[in-house]
Amino acid sequence: MSLIAILLAAAAPASPPVPARVTQLLERSPIIDGHNDLAWEIRERHEARVEALDLSRDTAALPYPLQTDVPRLRRGGVGGQFWSVWIPADTTGPRAVEMTLEQIDIVRRFVAANPTAFALATSATDIREAQRGGRIASLIGIEGGHQIDGRLSVLRQMKALGVGYMTLTHGKSLAWADSSTDAPRANGLTAFGRQVVAEMNRIGMIVDVSHVSDATLAAVLDVAVAPVIASHSSARALADAPRNIPDDLLRRIGAAGGVVMVNVYPAFLSSAWRAWDRERTAFGKANGLATDAYGPKAPAPLVAWDAAHPMPRVTAATVADHVEHIARVAGRGAVGIGGDYDGIGGTAPEDMAGVDGYPRLFAELARRGWNDADLAALAQGNVLRVIERVGAVAASQKGRPPIDATALN
Repeated sequence: MSLIAILLAAAAPASPPVPARVTQLLERSPIIDGHNDLAWEIRERHEARVEALDLSRDTAALPYPLQTDVPRLRRGGVGGQFWSVWIPADTTGPRAVEMTLEQIDIVRRFVAANPTAFALATSATDIREAQRGGRIASLIGIEGGHQIDGRLSVLRQMKALGVGYMTLTHGKSLAWADSSTDAPRANGLTAFGRQVVAEMNRIGMIVDVSHVSDATLAAVLDVAVAPVIASHSSARALADAPRNIPDDLLRRIGAAGGVVMVNVYPAFLSSAWRAWDRERTAFGKANGLATDAYGPKAPAPLVAWDAAHPMPRVTAATVADHVEHIARVAGRGAVGIGGDYDGIGGTAPEDMAGVDGYPRLFAELARRGWNDADLAALAQGNVLRVIERVGAVAASQKGRPPIDATALN
């Protein structure tokens, strides 16, 4: 969070207490969050020293603060987490596969280091069993098709290692699928791209359409026989970011039984915040400054710029606007939570600074009239339905042989 946000939060009236109704609901139906980048933060900011990082304590005050730890997951009502095993989009070839394995290892290590808090999960049954035991179900998602190096054999082995979904692209287009933030190469999906989707459906891996271009998303919906997720995306009608999803595709995702899991990155929630951040980035680049740090850890000239240019406010109410928009367009069965914490540069809505902030969102939606059944579906019911349906589709294709195909990235 930026220094301005901290000052605004300090000056603003305290948030009202979370109603007991919301606390009790999240105890019964804890959140299954679609996306968290803790594994990369551990690698980059903590030298992959998993065992030296005590996630059983609050990590907000570390020299390199995190937005995630066990106490805050508990306070946030999180009972299931897809941990992203992201690697940079410009890492390709065999090294991309190696680095993905290293990230999977980090997830498995911090789960093993906290056995009373976490339990690995690969199915809806596993998730429910973990929650009954008071543990946070820990699932794995690959964030970019570059991580399989154009090989369906690698995709299958990632599934065997417990990977539950793959985001088809990250920030760069591939030869077989296009990113929302890069020039198109495939103009949707190539023949190999369609084979990737078909093989994911066959083996029971969820297709994740966050980051993909509109043309690629439409092409996925044309060929997929199992519902998809957008693990960390919001509504483009409310914030015009390429990563967000337009209404026509929201409708199609909902009609196909899929789920859009709302992101909490301010740049995807607020066009005003996004414009402010563009100006901040331009100032930083013009002065040779790194712009990926916010608040007092940013370079001094940026701290001064922040003080002179008040940041637009983004709160739990802003997140609720996106949840409600997606629900209106695609149906309340088509919306979930995918915060992207620890992958958003330390930024967040001012009253949702870490994973413990989710009850504020649910309290806001309850204030707007959401009933307990719809809140429980938002928390976990909708994504559990997708997980179960993806598994059922795979079971129905059990007799089909693997697709033997490769492609150059």
